[in-house]
Amino acid sequence: MSVVSADVEPVPTVFEDDGLVPNNPMPFLIYKGAVALDRGHPEKTIEGLFGANGWGEMWRNGVYDYLHYHATVHEALGVARGHARVRFGGDKGEVLEIKAGDVAILPAGTGHQCLSASHDFSVVGAYPPGPKMQITRPTTENHAKALKTIPQVKLPQTDPVMGADGPLVRLWK
Repeated sequence: MSVVSADVEPVPTVFEDDGLVPNNPMPFLIYKGAVALDRGHPEKTIEGLFGANGWGEMWRNGVYDYLHYHATVHEALGVARGHARVRFGGDKGEVLEIKAGDVAILPAGTGHQCLSASHDFSVVGAYPPGPKMQITRPTTENHAKALKTIPQVKLPQTDPVMGADGPLVRLWK
């Protein structure tokens, strides 16, 4: 039995560079209700999916409540439990309600910040092979550095949800 709905498609959104948060010309992707979670071990369900699709560097936690981005790596966020309101794309971005079973995929440079969350909110984060994740705060100096590092971040070989033939592989060029 697959943990992913066969007909699921992500919703792509491109966030503009706002002068502090660089974002990325490649689209942010959100899969709504993509993952059928094991009720007893939802984090393990997401970890198994991400790992099977080559996104093996993982962590469990929430989403930081301050605006930040990663300028050296792409990131997948799989919601294992609960729900939250997260702003993606920086202060001029979009606030989304994400809940258990959703997966957000952030190309390098995409701003994100948790605005509110349920007490049981739990996320599995993952990265494709490459450099270690670094947390970058939105400053003029960091923005200038990020504009140099982001274009050098390698494209993932796989979509963390749908694998080698997944939408990310088509949409990120």
